[in-house]
Amino acid sequence: MISIRRVGAFAAALSVAGSLALAGCGSQGRSGGGGPSGGGESSAGPASAVKAYDINPVARDGVRDGGLLRWGINEYPTNWNLNHVDGNLAMVKKVIDALMPSAFRSNEKGEISPNTDYVSEGKITADKPKQVVRLTLNRRAKWSDGKPITWEDYNAQWQAMNGKNSDYRVAGTTGYQDIESVKKGKDAYEVVITFAKRFGDWQSLFGPLYPKSTNATPAGFNNDWLNKIPVTAGPFKFASFDQTAKTITIVRDNAWWGDKAKLDRIIYRALESDALVGAFSNGEIDTFDVGPSAPDYARAKSSRNAIVRQAAGPDFRHITMNGESAVLSDVNVRRAIATGINRQAIAQSDLQGLDWPIVLLNNHFFMNTQGGYQDNAGAIGVYNVEKAKQMLDAAGWKLEGQTRKKNGKELALRFVMPSGLQLTKSEAEITQSMLSQIGVKVTLHAVPSDDYFTKYIIPGNYDITAFAYVGTPFPVSSGYGQYANATRDSKGQLHWNANLARIGSPQIDAAMSKATAELDSAQAIADTNAADKLIWEAVNVVTLYQRPQTVAVKNTIANYGARGFYDLRYQDIGFVK
Repeated sequence: MISIRRVGAFAAALSVAGSLALAGCGSQGRSGGGGPSGGGESSAGPASAVKAYDINPVARDGVRDGGLLRWGINEYPTNWNLNHVDGNLAMVKKVIDALMPSAFRSNEKGEISPNTDYVSEGKITADKPKQVVRLTLNRRAKWSDGKPITWEDYNAQWQAMNGKNSDYRVAGTTGYQDIESVKKGKDAYEVVITFAKRFGDWQSLFGPLYPKSTNATPAGFNNDWLNKIPVTAGPFKFASFDQTAKTITIVRDNAWWGDKAKLDRIIYRALESDALVGAFSNGEIDTFDVGPSAPDYARAKSSRNAIVRQAAGPDFRHITMNGESAVLSDVNVRRAIATGINRQAIAQSDLQGLDWPIVLLNNHFFMNTQGGYQDNAGAIGVYNVEKAKQMLDAAGWKLEGQTRKKNGKELALRFVMPSGLQLTKSEAEITQSMLSQIGVKVTLHAVPSDDYFTKYIIPGNYDITAFAYVGTPFPVSSGYGQYANATRDSKGQLHWNANLARIGSPQIDAAMSKATAELDSAQAIADTNAADKLIWEAVNVVTLYQRPQTVAVKNTIANYGARGFYDLRYQDIGFVK
């Protein structure tokens, strides 16, 4: 079968910290070709020099048994359901990937295969009249409460994620909404999935898989993972939270049926972004995600017994405007503001000194280094101060002194940013300066990092902001929820789920749906780019650049670092002998 993910992987070559980030709504990934395009290139070198992954791969017999890994993170999550809109965070994924099942996994090339710890075989058994997928489950796989993992867990997750009951506050419904039924096969360990509409990225589903016990009701889905991790099924199991020290501890699960975890424990420690590099240099943590920060990059590289691992991945930095903000609800205003922002200057400021190509990203689904990439930004992606002024004039916002006004109201925007993150502060200040040139007043509003997403960005309590999306090897499936139109729950309340810009349309939904349903590779690329053009016209997310995965790590650590498309095997992470 050919699916869109087959054209999605990098020719040469997910992550966060250093900059706060959200996880994509999909899961694993796939292959292709093509070099960088769009925007200028710096002396940092061509994208073809970028690695697919950089994790210091070492065979298990070369990794020491035992040890503690101290992992620095920049946010202390409260919701541990990665499928929930409030739990759809990259920091959550870093922990959950060690604890929960995924039906499929990706290698560094984006090639997908069954995750045999959970699924021994997964394949399409029919595509006419309807697409049918059969999964054969590993009979040894079980939840930490002793219950086996069966077809019922897959059925419960589909029921929770298919969008039919909006009381489930899901991050996205991509793929699940296309399923007609999930049924028991020849026994409880065979899952038969029938699709009402073709879905090319079917291997992106059920990763992670949560148990029937917490997916069975909206209350369980929404609340059972708040400040707790009630059940696991991985090489590690949950041990403890320390709210004061802001740590999460997981330990080796001796009931695990797969390869025994090399590490005894992993302790995740949440610190403000600007404190992570100091903790690393002082030997208080063993690893952290540097993000696009040249000073942190240089300091981490010079730290004792340390190395910085770097790779390409489906992650990108962007500026997002809130479509429900009073002044930004007008698409013409959003277009003017996008035109008035010099993205190249922001990219240059962010990336200089990181040994990374400074190339603008002009596509919401494909990265510059992916097959299928094309520049769809059009005029919106071209910096033009005079044109931006004219567009605002036409929208009725007239310059009065230094700031534009309309019907007595000032054209003022609140740029919300997480405290302690110099990268976003710098982006905000550059944006503030640029937009002042077209008569738009921007005020900067710093908020606690732990509250940034849950109290400000997800509820729509902002006008403009900047952060990173951490994607997967499935281009459309990963990004679908970020651009999907709102839904209504049983009380009639509007929910934007993972669409944090709160901008969508039936036309964008239809275009993305067409792309995910296409099984022909070339047509899938064309459909994806058609959807992308509509997103640019709506000015949902203004992309900046493909974000480098830059991970500082002690040089004795094996099988961990900048992973690109590679799904880490947490049981193999450890210290070299």
